[in-house]
Amino acid sequence: MNSAVIFAGGTGSRMNSKILPKQFLKIYGKPVIIHTLEVFENCDEINEIIVVILKGWEQYLQNLLEQYRITKVKKVVTGGSTGQESIYNGLKEVNGDIVLIHDGVRPFISSKLIKENIDVARISKIAITCVKAKETLVSVENNKISGVLERDISYMARAPQTFDVKLLKSAHRKAISENNFSFIDSCAIVKHYFPESTFNIVECGSENIKITTQEDFYLAKAMFSLEEDEQLYGFRRGDEKE
Repeated sequence: MNSAVIFAGGTGSRMNSKILPKQFLKIYGKPVIIHTLEVFENCDEINEIIVVILKGWEQYLQNLLEQYRITKVKKVVTGGSTGQESIYNGLKEVNGDIVLIHDGVRPFISSKLIKENIDVARISKIAITCVKAKETLVSVENNKISGVLERDISYMARAPQTFDVKLLKSAHRKAISENNFSFIDSCAIVKHYFPESTFNIVECGSENIKITTQEDFYLAKAMFSLEEDEQLYGFRRGDEKE
């Protein structure tokens, strides 16, 4: 059984949205979170979805789920004080063997990408979606470059990040026992507590953006417009040719 935990706990501060959290802003006639959920809803490999939502917006989301006929969402849970805590709140409700952790404001994924994550995680317990870096990555200390990563080995981690459920829950419980809530994502927490694990990647395209700023929002509008003309990076989201 495959589960998805969709994190939609952001407030939209970087989006400068004064009324709605960013995940509820409409692009191309639908809230961003619905665009994202529809991909998981229509993916045959996904059996259940858990959504972690900003406190106070639970019923608002439930209404959207009914309006757009999203049936695979089995539970809507309230987020915590940190992203790490929020993910664990969702993870506790998971019934599957494999879980995909994904951002509610990252709508440009596909069933193909979801399936590839599941296939890799079933073999190695971990699959991290990554995109190859187009520019040089450097490390900076005290406002000075301390290192340069070679371009051909440079990738950026994105989502979904997919895990054996028992492994990810164990990592979270270890962090809680140490009162450590500093991890920025699921990959980081598992890497810290299970460094001996194999972290295989699933490569995605640059279209797999996270909508967090006003610039991202307008880029996403343009991408949906292009997608409607079947020109977005050579594929149609959710209707790939395998």
